[in-house]
Amino acid sequence: MMYGEERKKQIVEFVNQHGRASVQELCQTYDVSESTIRRDLKELEEEKLIKRAHGGAVSLQSVNFEPSFMEKEDTFKQEKKAIAKKAAELIEEGDTILIDSGTTTFYMIEELKNFSRLTVVTNSLVTALELQQMSTIDVIVLGGALRRDIISLVGPVTNQSLQMIRVDKAFIGTNGLDVQEGLTTPNLMEAETKKQMLHSAKQVIVLADSSKIGKVTFAKVADIERVDKCILDSGVSPHFVQQLEEIGVDVYIAEVTEEIV
Repeated sequence: MMYGEERKKQIVEFVNQHGRASVQELCQTYDVSESTIRRDLKELEEEKLIKRAHGGAVSLQSVNFEPSFMEKEDTFKQEKKAIAKKAAELIEEGDTILIDSGTTTFYMIEELKNFSRLTVVTNSLVTALELQQMSTIDVIVLGGALRRDIISLVGPVTNQSLQMIRVDKAFIGTNGLDVQEGLTTPNLMEAETKKQMLHSAKQVIVLADSSKIGKVTFAKVADIERVDKCILDSGVSPHFVQQLEEIGVDVYIAEVTEEIV
């Protein structure tokens, strides 16, 4: 039996992948009543994840649509925290790491407090402000043009800074993760900065909750083959995991539990 939160997460994925869905279609897909689906759609609209339309729902996410940092922070929160916790397990004392902007990577901060020697490079202002409280972590903030909604620094100045450094591991967020289309993001400048992050890292680690799987947005960052490791939540399909592993990507599954706080 599928729990309500899991069903709603899958409804968002379904609507985003197909552009729209009818109530009847969702009832058949998830084997629940019409009243249950209508309640789910109402709650998802209130969370600004879909838009209700006559007889069903439509996607809010055109290829160049991107919610703000604040809007994204509480969506799929348990999945993101589980992924962040798993990501921190790949860090070693003394590492120099790059933490990309984004809400999933932002949740890594809490997991870094037990390290006694770490250097973190970031283009996220919220990440930098949180890390400044941790005296055992050296923080390097990349310059650049401010994307106010996302609270990240991007563009030529950021890219030039990235060309001057090399890090052990880059933890990269993504808006879309697709086997054929690779990593994508809605913003061209963001895409160019992420691309430079990949070039600056010995090891590329992508963090993506299952709502990003199979999704393609406006600007391409890189092919899947450019990724060394991928951390996904337990809602991802085994078929997608198999596809990544066949390409040569190491996949880590973060188990999602309600106990993650």
